[in-house]
Amino acid sequence: MKYRILGSTGVELSAVGLGCMSMSHAYGEPNDEESVATLHRALDLGVNFWDTADVYGNGKNEELISKVLTQNRNKVFIATKFGFTQGTDGKGMVFNGSPAYMKTAVEASLKRLNVDVIDLYYAHRIDPNIPVEEMVGAMAQLVTEGKVRFLGLSEASANSVKKAHAVHPISALQSEYSLLTREPEQNVLPLCKELGISFVPFSPLARGLVTNTLNIDELKEGDFRKGLPRYQQEYQDNNSKLTAGFAQLAAQKQCTPSQLALAWVLAQGEHIIPIPGTKRRKYLEDNAGSVDVELTAADLKSIDELLARYPNTGNRYSEAQLKQVDRS
Repeated sequence: MKYRILGSTGVELSAVGLGCMSMSHAYGEPNDEESVATLHRALDLGVNFWDTADVYGNGKNEELISKVLTQNRNKVFIATKFGFTQGTDGKGMVFNGSPAYMKTAVEASLKRLNVDVIDLYYAHRIDPNIPVEEMVGAMAQLVTEGKVRFLGLSEASANSVKKAHAVHPISALQSEYSLLTREPEQNVLPLCKELGISFVPFSPLARGLVTNTLNIDELKEGDFRKGLPRYQQEYQDNNSKLTAGFAQLAAQKQCTPSQLALAWVLAQGEHIIPIPGTKRRKYLEDNAGSVDVELTAADLKSIDELLARYPNTGNRYSEAQLKQVDRS
């Protein structure tokens, strides 16, 4: 494994982390036995950056991770997030970034993870009803109290990041970023580099789409992707041709499509630390191998040309989901 520095902290994190959401949430039936084996394999591979959130499985993901984390605390840098709660209608999720809610959320996460301190604590979104300065000020108090080491934001705009960073150093910004989701390149990625903030892409494999193994017709009930525009029939022809072409480029590099996609993300800047998610050891091992794939200028040009030929990939979120993404 290769390592990168988290923001301005001096902390070394595996250049490819592990997103743990799918172990308990959003992608079909959980398999706790395989998930625990995957966590142990991550330790073997030197993947020390693990990412979860209190909303994943309604707390079950944090509890699952604790089974391996507590016995290996000095080997793992654990990140979790707070803020999403059940809506008053009992159906959708709403975001609560209030200091009062945050105080209860962090205590619950500490208990479920069974740790004394959370290494990186993210606000899962930006609350339009709470000034970001107020939210981050309350998060900073957790650092003072020794419950949290470093602070992060998720899906925050450049403007919100600037405001937050002026209150307390933000060590990481987590947002969706992949070959198919490029919006952060406009403002957020350059700002993170300027301010010394690590950029942490989630879904760097476009939720499995760029692996050339995803069949949208076989997505099971309960799979989060069934409700996302990009994974609908109207985009299937474009995306099938794109991923097939990408698989050919990967074969030419003698690597897998997953490794090529992650190598591309890593090549966009030394301050980028992707967290591909998986609950299976074979995919974890594949993802970890991406750090050994070196891309040339010619490789990057070939990838750009392929993407330009198949631009109709579909939106990453529905309109309702995009409303929860900070664009201030």
